[in-house]
Amino acid sequence: MKLSLSAAELLTQLQTATRVASTRSAITALSGVMVSAQDGSPPELLATDMEIGLRVPLSAEIIRPGSAVLPARLLLDVTRSLPSPELTLELRGAEQDVELICGAATFHLRTLRAEDFPSLPAPSPDSRLTLPAAAFIDTVRRVSRAASRDETRPVLTGILMSASGQELRMVATDSYRLSVKETALESPLQGSLEANVPARALAELVRIAEQTAGESVTVSVGQNQVVFELGTTVLSSRLIDGQFPSYRQLLPESVDHELRLARVELTDVVRRISLFALKNAPLRLSFTEGTLTVSAQTPDVGEASEAIPVPFHGEQFEIGFNPEFLRDGLESIESDDLILKLISPLRPGLIESPDTKDFVYLIMPIRLNV
Repeated sequence: MKLSLSAAELLTQLQTATRVASTRSAITALSGVMVSAQDGSPPELLATDMEIGLRVPLSAEIIRPGSAVLPARLLLDVTRSLPSPELTLELRGAEQDVELICGAATFHLRTLRAEDFPSLPAPSPDSRLTLPAAAFIDTVRRVSRAASRDETRPVLTGILMSASGQELRMVATDSYRLSVKETALESPLQGSLEANVPARALAELVRIAEQTAGESVTVSVGQNQVVFELGTTVLSSRLIDGQFPSYRQLLPESVDHELRLARVELTDVVRRISLFALKNAPLRLSFTEGTLTVSAQTPDVGEASEAIPVPFHGEQFEIGFNPEFLRDGLESIESDDLILKLISPLRPGLIESPDTKDFVYLIMPIRLNV
C-alpha cells in the first residue's frame, strides 16, 4: 500500500475516525484505525470498538493498493505535528510498519494485526430507508439528553427510533425524565423501521452531520445492527436488546394546571437559581395567584429566589425538580413559549411545544421537605 494525500485531509478524517477507536479493549487492533486503499474502491479510514463502526472517505491518490492498521491516537498526534502540507503513507511489509514521509520528516509506525480487525457491516439493500438529514439530526438533538448513561440498565441507554408514513419519532428516558419528539416529514417514506439505537452512536452521527453537507440520511436495520449512510461516511452500530419501556402509559391523560410561559425568561431564571441548588438540592417552583417563585437552598452555600408573573390561578402549589433535568427540558423547546402542565407535587410535570405539540418532556418530581 502506498498513498499520497494532504496532511489537512488526513487530519480531518482521522479526528472523526479516532473517536470510535477503542481505548479499553484487550484486542490491540481495536485501538487502531485501518487505512484501506483497495483496487476499484475509494480510499477510506475504518475504526470500531465492536459496538460502533465507522467508515470515513479519504481523498488520496492510490500509488499502490493495500491496507494497514495503525495506532489511531499515535497517527493522529503525528499528523497534527506534520511540517508540510503533503505526505505519503507506504506499507513496508518486511519491516511490519508504515513509513510516513512529510517534507524532511520521516516516521515509521508499527502496524497492528490486521487479522484482528473485524469487518464492518454493510448497508442492507432490502431495508434501506432514506430520511431528510436536517429532520433526523434535529430529532436526535431534542431527545438525546434524556437517554440514560447507566450501563447497568442498557435498554435505557438507547433512543427508540421509529419511522413510517410521514412521521419520524424518537423516544429517550432514564426513568427520571422522558423525551418524545415526533417530526412530520414532507414526503411519505418508502418503508418503515423501529430500533433501539445506542444514544452514543446517534451522538457520533450528529457530530459527523455537523461537518457534512449531506441532505439525507439512509438507514438500514438488520437483525442486530443498524447502518447509517451520511454522504460517503458510513456509521454502524449494534442495536440494544431488551424491551423499551411502554412510554405512552407514562403520559397523563389529564392535568390540573396548564400554563403557557415565556421560554427564555423561565429558562434564564432556572439557570440563575440553579447555582444554589447543589448537593442534590431540589429546585422549588412555588405557584401562587399570578406568580411563580423559583427558589433553591443549599446548607453552607446559601439560597436564592426569583419571582416572575405567570397565568396561574387556584390554591398555592409547590413542586420540586432536579435542576439539571428541568433545564434540559426547557432548553429542548425551540419556540418562544412553552406549555407547562402540572398535576400534583408528587406527580410528574410535562413540558411541551405550545402549538405543534410535536415534543413532550416528562420530568419526575422530587419530594420536598417542608
